[in-house]
Amino acid sequence: MLSRSSIGIAAAAGSLCFLGYCIYFDRKRRSDPDFKRKLKEKRSRASQNKKQGGGKTNVQLPDLSSPEAMQKFFLQEVQIGEDLLAQGEIEEGVEHLSVAVAVCGQPQHLLQVLQQTLPPQVFQLLIQKLPTVNQRLSLSKGPTIKNLEEDDVE
Repeated sequence: MLSRSSIGIAAAAGSLCFLGYCIYFDRKRRSDPDFKRKLKEKRSRASQNKKQGGGKTNVQLPDLSSPEAMQKFFLQEVQIGEDLLAQGEIEEGVEHLSVAVAVCGQPQHLLQVLQQTLPPQVFQLLIQKLPTVNQRLSLSKGPTIKNLEEDDVE
């Protein structure tokens, strides 16, 4: 039988080994000659994307005559938006959710659900983005929400 002290020592040794591996792996990763180059490229791409698109997502609308394609697109946009919000990427998540609201068959109902589930700041950002998303979708011949204002949601 194992005593409490031996279990504690084994847990401490395992933790120490894991910490040592993490430090070793991080040091090896940072000493890689390509690490700094790749990091700079990644940061420059991110800054270029922000400058060019202002953080807007490029949305490829499905066939508007196919209800199945529209439903799949709607569900995909909601899922992406929720995932991005969970990762802390608020702007991108709200962008995808606003596209989902714009193509939704019952936007008022969806907005009521989102108002109850999202934090107030995130919901306000969503409401603010809806007119621009509707405008972008109307330019690409997509469906829009007509005359959607904050008063309709509350």
